[in-house]
Amino acid sequence: MMGIKILSTLNEMLPQLNLVKQLSPQITLESYRQMIPDMINKNYKQAVFYDQEKPIAVCGFWISTKLYAGKYVELDNVVVDIEYRSKGIGEKLCNKVLDLAIDEGCQMAMLDAYLENEKGHVFYEREGFIKRGYHFVKKL
Repeated sequence: MMGIKILSTLNEMLPQLNLVKQLSPQITLESYRQMIPDMINKNYKQAVFYDQEKPIAVCGFWISTKLYAGKYVELDNVVVDIEYRSKGIGEKLCNKVLDLAIDEGCQMAMLDAYLENEKGHVFYEREGFIKRGYHFVKKL
C-alpha cells in the first residue's frame, strides 16, 4: 500500500536523510540533525510518499509570504528514490503539497532547481512551473 504523510518533527524526518542525500550527498547525519530543528522553527514540513513502511519520495516545504508573491508555498529537496522514478510518484507528491498550499490560501508555488538538474527542469515544467529568474548565492 502506498500513501503520503505530512511530517513536522525531527524524529519523523530523520529517516528521510537517505532520500535527501540522493540530491545533496554532502549532507551528513550531524548536519541534518542540526539544520532540521531550525527549519521546523520556520514552519518547515516534509511530505513523504511511502511504499508500505518504506519512504520512497520526499518533498520539503514551507508556507510563507513575500511581497512579490503574496502567500506562497516553497517546495524544497523534492526527491524520488532512484528505483521509483518515472512512475508518477513525484507528481502525486507535489500535488499533495500544492493542494495543502491551496487550502492554506497560498497564491503561488515556487522552488529552486540546480542548473545541472535538467531532468528536474523537465519535470517541473511538465507540472506547470515556469522559469522566472535566477537564484544567486554567495558563500559567506
